[in-house]
Amino acid sequence: MDTPVTIHPVILCGGSGTRLWPVSRKAKPKPFLPLIGETTLFEQAVGRVAGHDRFAPPMVVAGAQHVDLIEAQIGAGREHRLVVEPMGRNTAPAIALAAALIPDDEILLVCPSDHHIADEAAFRAAALAAAELARDDWLVSFGIAPTHPETGYGYLHRGEALPGGYRIAQFVEKPDLERAKAYLASGEYSWNGGIFAFRAGALLVELAEHRPAMAQRVAQAVAGGRDEGSRFHPAAEIFAAIEGDSIDYAVMENTARAAMVPADMGWSDIGNWAALHDALPRDDAGNSVRGTADLADCRNVMASSDGPRISAVGLDDVCIIVSDGEVLVTTREGAQNVGKLPGAANQ
Repeated sequence: MDTPVTIHPVILCGGSGTRLWPVSRKAKPKPFLPLIGETTLFEQAVGRVAGHDRFAPPMVVAGAQHVDLIEAQIGAGREHRLVVEPMGRNTAPAIALAAALIPDDEILLVCPSDHHIADEAAFRAAALAAAELARDDWLVSFGIAPTHPETGYGYLHRGEALPGGYRIAQFVEKPDLERAKAYLASGEYSWNGGIFAFRAGALLVELAEHRPAMAQRVAQAVAGGRDEGSRFHPAAEIFAAIEGDSIDYAVMENTARAAMVPADMGWSDIGNWAALHDALPRDDAGNSVRGTADLADCRNVMASSDGPRISAVGLDDVCIIVSDGEVLVTTREGAQNVGKLPGAANQ
């Protein structure tokens, strides 16, 4: 029987979470906030890959501005490696950095730091299945079981069966509502949740084929980088010359070896206030309250305050957020556009 391959969790910390303004700010963005429960989304991401003999200590890829938050929240004495990006260049270079820092034959499990997963056992089962496919040089995405006709996510169209998963027949961009309803009804589509498993060497070979300049510069940035305790700093000038791209566009949509494992694990990207509301406990009227709030004749209302009382009467499908002297009121439908507000953009 084959020896089980080691899985290296790679936790990506990027972005400023502007759609969760005014709670999420550049200085302390979404991953480092206790949005669901008492621990932060980053702490939850680290905890999901801890305490299992198949998982190596985590590698975190982040910008310099969040190093102190990461080291404070990762836990005293927890073994880890922190790759400090000189600047953000999207997910493909970030993941390639991690792949270049582990042995070619071992497996990366790429996890965003700001997602919520309710069922950790289901997550680990999917991770182990994905690792088995990845060791056979499949490039594996988690296919999230859709719960409603969501127009804000990309979709994966399931193809032929593979051991523990499926070939990806097609990557589908964010659909309109009618197509999203058709995808849900067919049972053949999953959400693309941004969680991946790759054999490190296989990913780097694919990157060299489809984005050769990026692959070369990542290799040079690693070769010219330096260690500083648990931190690794790629060569800044070389890394700055990389033209950024997402792992989906750079590799996954170009490879002939794209696969998926189905994952029904209570997942949410917590991409806006409406998504957070959906992930929180709610009363019989669909309302959720954090802090002090009085809601009368309200349905599907989220009220969150760090101090002043929120009082609302007769509202449906609204999010009301009070944080650090700022007040946000949005419909659930409008929550996707919060990041376009001047306050959020200039946070």
